Parts: sequence; structure tokens; C-alpha cells
Amino acid sequence: MSVQNVHASEAPDRSGEGNLLKVLPGRLWRSIFRTRIIPTNELERSKSVSDNFFFHIHSSKVTEHTLKPTTTLGLGLFTLYTFVILVITGVLLMFYYVPTVAEAYDRMLDLRGAVFFGTFLRNLHRWSAHAMVALAVAHMVRVYLTGAHKAPREFNWVVGVILLLLTLFMSFTGYLLPWDQLAYWAIVVGTAIAGYAPLVGDEMRYFLLGDFAVGGEALLRFYVLHVVVLPAVLTTFIGVHFWRIRKDGGLARPKPAPASTIPTPVLPDQAKE
Repeated sequence: MSVQNVHASEAPDRSGEGNLLKVLPGRLWRSIFRTRIIPTNELERSKSVSDNFFFHIHSSKVTEHTLKPTTTLGLGLFTLYTFVILVITGVLLMFYYVPTVAEAYDRMLDLRGAVFFGTFLRNLHRWSAHAMVALAVAHMVRVYLTGAHKAPREFNWVVGVILLLLTLFMSFTGYLLPWDQLAYWAIVVGTAIAGYAPLVGDEMRYFLLGDFAVGGEALLRFYVLHVVVLPAVLTTFIGVHFWRIRKDGGLARPKPAPASTIPTPVLPDQAKE
């Protein structure tokens, strides 16, 4: 065997790697989505709809009545949209905010004067938080007044109440983060009220403050609750809320009228109208 042939036989076979690199994007796409990006026939178009993620989030049954804007006023979706805005703006604020007594207030001042779009970002986060609280309350009032909390939606009503409480607690924990006089005394009063809770009042107050007074420990605990714990719990309950909407037959709608109350059509084509 010549030297040239020996070197050729010892050289690694890279033809397989080249083929793998060619097919890898397609295999990666099919492992996630199972369908083509652009369906080419009726079967693929049908599968792209039936396998769609949003198809499994929303209810499989939609009535004409629920499609009218006046049925729900879109309050639940608007509440969800404000939560998404809060998550996005909150992550951007986390790049600059430092949860320490020495720097928290100065960082808030820098956001207003030294950071590009800092004032807009902070105000968008702040007003979205106020809007989320107002929309969540309005959504709960609408659900109650329209009777959408009744059977078979009792469980989802309880989930909605938990989501409202989590929203209020999110707003409360975010109130301390600017670390100004208004935030300080609001938390002093709020945690003092929590301390009057029966049986667990003192323990709850100490859990929130991490000390016997509002200080650095409280600021750190409120920060972790506000940016990690509560958003994770809230996202989980939002998923359960949407899942129950789907399992309960879609959005709230009046029950179908009994067959005996449906008038008999006079004309042959009247029932189709």
C-alpha cells in the first residue's frame, strides 16, 4: 500500500457530518412542530391547524354569542396583555435595578435622568401594573354579574379569585422597590396590618420583612417575591385558568333554551336563519 493510500484510509470520513448538517435544521423543526412551515396540500394544512399550540389553549367550541365584544368586553385578555407588558418591562428594568438600601433609590433617579428611555420604561411598567389591577377587578365583576361563575365554572371562579389576590400581592411587593419615603411608609403600614392577622400575624410580618423593621432584608425579600416567586405562581395559575376555560366549554354564554321554549318555525326556511 502506498503512502498516499495509507493517508487516504486514515483520513476521517466527513461525508456523514456533511449530510447531518444538511438534514439537522429539518429534523430540529420536525421535532418541535411536526408540520412544514408552509403547508403544501389539504392534509398538511389540516394538521397545521389541529396541531397548533393556540388551538389547544383556546376552546374547541366557540358560539356566535361569545364572539360579540359586549359578551366579555375582552377584560380577561386585556388583563393578560398587561401582565405580558409587565414581564417584558420588568425584565428590562432588572438590568439596571439593584435591590440594596444604598443603591435602590439612586437607581430609580438614574432611570429618570441618565438611562435612555428609562422614564418611559418605568412609567410603562408602573401604569401597566395599575391597569392590571383595575382590569382584573373589572373582569371579576363582569364574571359575577353575568353569572359566569356558576356551574360548571365554580373551580375556575376560585382560580380567578386566586389570580386576583396574586395580582394585588404583586402590586404590593413592587411598591417598596423605589425605596422612597412613600414606599417606605406604605410598607410599614401594610406589614403592620398583616401583623394583626389572627394566629399567624406576627409570623407573616416577620416573613415579609425578614426583620422587626423595614430595611435591607425587607427590600431583598420583596424584590425576590416580585420578580421570581409571584410571577412564576401567577403564570402557573394563568395556565390553569385558560385550561379550565377550554374544558368548561369556552367563554361564558347563556345556557341553551329548553326545547319546549323554542318556537316552532312557521316557514320551511325560517329555522335556518
